[in-house]
Amino acid sequence: MAKTHAPGPALRFVAAALIVRDKEVLIGQRRADQAMASLWEFPGGKIEPGESAQEALARELTEELGIQAEVGPAVTRIRHHYRHGGAVDLQFFAVRAFAGEINNQIYQQVRWVRLEDLPGYDFLAADRGLIRDLAAGKYL
Repeated sequence: MAKTHAPGPALRFVAAALIVRDKEVLIGQRRADQAMASLWEFPGGKIEPGESAQEALARELTEELGIQAEVGPAVTRIRHHYRHGGAVDLQFFAVRAFAGEINNQIYQQVRWVRLEDLPGYDFLAADRGLIRDLAAGKYL
C-alpha cells in the first residue's frame, strides 16, 4: 500500500523592491503585531492571482508607502523554506524612480540605509543572502 503524503505548506509568491537612491536602499521594520516582528525587510508583498510581479509590486508600494514606483528590472529571485514549514518565492526588482513622498503606512519604521551597512540590521531569513551580496557591491 502506497503512503500518501500530506501536501506541503503553500508557496507564497512575493515581489519586493530595492528602492535605491545614491548608495542607499529603503528598508522597513515589521511591527510588533506582525509575524516575525521587528525584523527588517524590503517593501513589497504578495502577488495576487492575475497580476504580474511588477504589477503586484507597484500596487504594494502604493499601499505601503504611498508612492507610484517605476518598477525597474528584475535583480534576483530567491526561494526560501522557513523552519516552521512555510515557503516563499521572492522576486526582487530595482526601483530607481518614484512619484510622491514616502508615507509609511504599515511598518514600525522605514529607513534609508547605505548598502554596506545592511548586514548590521536583523533581516528576515529569506533576505540574508541578498543582504550579503548587496553589501559586497553585487546587483545594484
